[in-house]
Amino acid sequence: MNIPQITHHHVDVDGIRIFYREAGPKDAPTLLLLHGFPSSSHQYRRLMDALGDRYHLIAPDYPGFGHSDAPVPATLGGPFDYSFDSLADVMEGFCHALGLDRFVAYMFDFGAPVGFRLAARHPEWIEGLVIQNGNAYTAGLSPLAQEFTAMKPGVKGAEEGVLGLLTLEMTRSQYLTGAAHPESIAPDGWTMDQHFLDLPGRAQIQIDLALNYHSNLVLYPQWQAWLREHRPPTLIFWGRNDPFFVEAGAHAFLADLPDAELHVLDTGHFALEECLPTVAPLMAAFVERLGNRR
Repeated sequence: MNIPQITHHHVDVDGIRIFYREAGPKDAPTLLLLHGFPSSSHQYRRLMDALGDRYHLIAPDYPGFGHSDAPVPATLGGPFDYSFDSLADVMEGFCHALGLDRFVAYMFDFGAPVGFRLAARHPEWIEGLVIQNGNAYTAGLSPLAQEFTAMKPGVKGAEEGVLGLLTLEMTRSQYLTGAAHPESIAPDGWTMDQHFLDLPGRAQIQIDLALNYHSNLVLYPQWQAWLREHRPPTLIFWGRNDPFFVEAGAHAFLADLPDAELHVLDTGHFALEECLPTVAPLMAAFVERLGNRR
């Protein structure tokens, strides 16, 4: 039995201390695991256990998430502008700092707008994509998501609306809504997420990012054009019961990536929590096929 050793590190990126988890041999194919909201690299702990004996897995925390630094937001007079462009800037610097110049990007939720920005800037970095409930098409936006993405700075009640999403009840519901077997989902995930959400100053960070989410929709056509141009090998997993990003968003990728492999799963938003036994072998087979193409 091969059980990988996961190690935990920090690296300085433009003065911001970024936390990351790492597993696997560094000369093996690399997977960059980009987390979602309101999570952190913690969400990939079991995937790293499953695949870290044969692949090189890197899972960072964005600024303001998990164990990474949380600079005071610019909206409070601080030095850091919490936008998706800024998160991508830091992740780009993170890749430079670690020498990551060729990898499979796993993009979930917030990881999709961060990852697509990286891909557009550095198409040579992308060996393949694994997309899991990471939206890039308006067809994938539920009415709830449409309401969320309409929230912008200056819109009446927008900040209060975001604050309503940062409660333990809402965090728990993101894990359990749509799950076929909720008893298989450990409470550790939402408990850890809520711990970080409740830290001093973190609420404003999430408000700023939520009110910037509309910037991603503007870039959807550019990301779709990038997919058509570069045709990266792509594996798609989608929890069909996700109340935020609906199943149509998964099928929409196939218009631009007709050769993508799509698996719709009977679960909700955090598909790895319930469906890791399905996802991990399919990911391993996908990475092996990429190796055969080299």
